[in-house]
Amino acid sequence: MSAHDQLLVVIDPVARRSDGESVRIAKDVLCGGSEAKICLPEGPEEFARALARRGSRRPVVIGDDRALLRAVSLLYRDRWLGDGALSLIPVGPAVELAHSLGVPPGPVAAARAVLDGVVRRLDLLVDESDGVVVGDLTIPASPVPVGAGTVWGACRHLARSLVRPAPVPAARIHRQRLRVEADGMVLADLNREVEGVTVRTAGGRAEVLIQPGGSGEPLTAKALTVTVSGPDFRYRADTQVTGPVRTRTWTLRPGAWGLTLPYQPPP
Repeated sequence: MSAHDQLLVVIDPVARRSDGESVRIAKDVLCGGSEAKICLPEGPEEFARALARRGSRRPVVIGDDRALLRAVSLLYRDRWLGDGALSLIPVGPAVELAHSLGVPPGPVAAARAVLDGVVRRLDLLVDESDGVVVGDLTIPASPVPVGAGTVWGACRHLARSLVRPAPVPAARIHRQRLRVEADGMVLADLNREVEGVTVRTAGGRAEVLIQPGGSGEPLTAKALTVTVSGPDFRYRADTQVTGPVRTRTWTLRPGAWGLTLPYQPPP
């Protein structure tokens, strides 16, 4: 078999506990079409060691969005993602982010994509401590259910709240005074409150959306670097809440990682 057919399959423990049948099916498909080394880590440290010892094998993660984000973070810090590609079979309680990236649902379809798919280069948001964001970044750290990384920010939450039977009490709206800069341009400053800031990758740029306090119109901008500063604030990067911090800068890394996805013939 070629090097392309030699896989390192890391099966996240959450996937094994939550849906052992899907794990078994995915493993059978992979082993039937490749030379696959199977790793069964029991926790984050063993997960990291398994990826670090991948050698020339292509890494494949069977797990949910948290497992995907853990793998992307580890491989980015290892400076491998720029040349290599990660494969994922989404299994677990939260797989919305994986599906939004184009990974097909179902263990058979996802495993076939690993074997027969193509690599798509995707952007990353990276902060000064090498923390990575694959989907959305939100401030304040909104109480989005785990796995809802594909929800587009504060404005979408606001729009949803308008159609709910019971309005959100004003006391629950958390406003902050934040300074938001996009490529050095000040979009919001400490003299005005904001209800939310969302940052996401959007075609080679970071798209910034600011929901001002009160009845002001949302403000959007695109940039390569975004800096947020102010009193202690927390933020949600995909499924992970971080903070409090007083300043943080995210830089867009175009095409920084590769994900194996199903082949799509040209129209």
